[in-house]
This record gives sequence, C-alpha cells and structure tokens, in this order.
Amino acid sequence: MSCLVLNGRNESCYDSVGGIDAIYFVNRGTYVYPTDVTLADDTITAITGITEIFKYELRGVNSFDQTQTPSSDNGTNFVAQALTVQLKQLTPTMHKNFKLIAYGRPSVIVKNRMDQFFFMGIEYGATMTAGSIVTGAQMGDMSGYNITLTANERIPANFLNCTTEAGLVALLDDATVVTD
Repeated sequence: MSCLVLNGRNESCYDSVGGIDAIYFVNRGTYVYPTDVTLADDTITAITGITEIFKYELRGVNSFDQTQTPSSDNGTNFVAQALTVQLKQLTPTMHKNFKLIAYGRPSVIVKNRMDQFFFMGIEYGATMTAGSIVTGAQMGDMSGYNITLTANERIPANFLNCTTEAGLVALLDDATVVTD
C-alpha cells in the first residue's frame, strides 16, 4: 500500500454549514461488506442487498464526528466514529425503536446540511454507547430521546455518490425509505 500524499489543497471558501439533517438506519446483515459495495475513489457508487432504510429527520443539536486514531507503538490505525442525535417527542413506537437500536448494531447513513451522505459503521456496525429518555423539567424543555452511537472502522465513513434522497434510493438499488 502506498502511503504517499497525492494532492494539495487551497483554503476553502466560506460557503459551507455544519450539522446534519437526517439519519437512515440500515439493519445489519442486509448487505455484505465489501462484496455488495461498489467504490470509486473512496466514494460509494452502489450497494446491493439493502431493501429498507429507516429515516429519522433531525433538527437542532446533532453531530457526526470522526477521529483518526493511529498508534505508532502498535502499528495500528482506525477511525472512531461518533453520532449524537436528539429525537424529539416520546412515543410508544420510538420507545420500541430505542430499545432495538440499543440491542442491535445497525449501520447509519448520515446526511449533512451540505447534502452530502456518509456511511457510518459500514463494516462493523454502530453501537449505542449512551442513550436517555427525557421528559424535561420546564414546559420549554426537550422531551424525547438522546442517542449516541459509536463505530470503529478501518477507514473514515465513505461519501455516497448522491446529493438527494432519490439519489440515495437509486444508489441502494431502489431500497424503500421507511418513515413513521
């Protein structure tokens, strides 16, 4: 494997924004990595095997962070991925999903506010490492679910070659998007 830097980079313009708009849960076992995943220049161009993705729209304080974790002592290198979301309003359906997310190891597609999609936990899945169900204390407080999912992967979450949900569905071999 060549470890040579291939490109330089100019300072970017001030035309981006932070945050995420939506996440899509993918149940483990619906695709096989890397067999069902087609990559071109570290961008996913197709995934087969996924028939359903479960969309959660987001507003407010939500984040997706990735930390490269090299160890010269051990000769290892991995990426720690962390997704933190607030899902507002308590419902019986979400209570059940909260438990299933905690019990399982789903993968997660993350859509940021720049209409970029990333695939978190593509090889090993994500684990809920923190979760709380809150009612709030005051009338204006958030009532709902706080969830932190983490994943350790060999590489950063790949970009998906799409900028819209319709493009995502096409990339996933016409998977169905499930909401409420």
